[in-house]
Amino acid sequence: MQFETSSLIPVLPELYLLALACTVLLVDLFLKQEQRIISYGIAQIGLLLAVGVTLATGGNEPQVVFDGSVIRDRMGDVLKISIYLISAGAFLYAKDYLRDRGLFKGEFYVLGLFAVLGMTIMISANSFLSVYLGLELLALSLYALVAFDRNSRIGSEAAMKYFVLGALASGMLLYGISMIYGATGSIEFQAVAQALSEKGANDMVLVFGLVFLVVGIGFKFGAVPFHMWVPDVYQGAPTAVTLFIGSTPKIAAFALAMRLLVDGMGGLHGDWQGMLVILAVLSMVVGNIFAIAQYNIKRMLAYSTISHVGFLLLGILAGTSEGYSAAMFYAIVYAITAIGAFGIVIMLSRNGFEAEDLHDYKGLHERSPWFAAMMLLLMFSMAGVPPTVGFFAKLVVLQAVISIDMVWLALVAVFFSIIGAFYYLRIIKLMYFDKPQDETALTAGIDARILMSVNGLSMLLLGMFPAGLLSLCAAAIGG
Repeated sequence: MQFETSSLIPVLPELYLLALACTVLLVDLFLKQEQRIISYGIAQIGLLLAVGVTLATGGNEPQVVFDGSVIRDRMGDVLKISIYLISAGAFLYAKDYLRDRGLFKGEFYVLGLFAVLGMTIMISANSFLSVYLGLELLALSLYALVAFDRNSRIGSEAAMKYFVLGALASGMLLYGISMIYGATGSIEFQAVAQALSEKGANDMVLVFGLVFLVVGIGFKFGAVPFHMWVPDVYQGAPTAVTLFIGSTPKIAAFALAMRLLVDGMGGLHGDWQGMLVILAVLSMVVGNIFAIAQYNIKRMLAYSTISHVGFLLLGILAGTSEGYSAAMFYAIVYAITAIGAFGIVIMLSRNGFEAEDLHDYKGLHERSPWFAAMMLLLMFSMAGVPPTVGFFAKLVVLQAVISIDMVWLALVAVFFSIIGAFYYLRIIKLMYFDKPQDETALTAGIDARILMSVNGLSMLLLGMFPAGLLSLCAAAIGG
């Protein structure tokens, strides 16, 4: 079979990211420590150019290339561009933090870019093999990033836990893939979906394979009961790494669920819907209740993430285009909110001091009224308080759940959202009504301050005008 160069055009974003990561790796070899800003600049400019590459090579019609292993569609393009922009924001927030601690090295950006590449491969996957390759590239990069500070014992311990549990989850996923391959004779999603429609959904091998797939997806989301790694990794990793892990991989996890469950195993919707209902309810219960007991803000935000994953799963389990677009909207909004929340943690930290204790946020309004206001908007968005965008993200997910006559599930979600509002409002109370314990001024650079302002105000702007992003997600799912 003759190879056609034109088949490379749909995968140009992935090839470009690979070339970018290798360029940063090679250039960094010849730089002195005081010149590391060049590696940072190449990575940032490269991510912004990746947006242009994706827009220039995209099309309205889905394209399947490489013998069915890769798909290029509108949903993938929107998710990729979101990941590029949010990752660029994460790199910007991380710059001063890494520099203050002697961790400002090219390896951080190389690993970050390879993680982004892994996410884009997952998003473009059209077979179980390509999904697994993207997933492992992302996971291996994140393991190394968690242990990036080699002098941190807690970071090394968190990386080891993440690695061991991640290996178990990967094994489960592979086992599920092997069972599905044995039952259908294919690893391509369209062929698997066709085999399901011909055989029916009563094959026990397929159902067992689906169970193992859901276990793997649950781990990557950090859904209960596969959440054990989340609080330890969030707390143990350097805050700059926690910021990255807590944002864009959630968008990639949404794509993973869409490709595996909707594209590949759509014929078993009744089976995986029931499994996701259990994961969603448990995640909302455990995430919101356990977050109340936390006094370390990184652990609190970790349990908060688990509760938000429960909400995100509600949109997917709805099994409708409205539900999928609502979940996509929720994933993008959550990633934007998460980098802002961790960005404030980074801005309050300094060399020798990590602003991880809730008491460190006492009196922030007196120290910096503007950034206290930005944190207030971010916390309101996470809590789902109108008119911030977090309210509309929750609203569209609940509408999708109610539309399939699962009103009880929507009521459970609302109940635990009200409970979850407590720990977000507690931070606002500390910032505005308590006296500061630390009078040190914020030392963040002008670029981080501008980004934080944009990040915080976007919660209000997107909340007041959510139609643009919502219609973009709906068009991407429909396309």
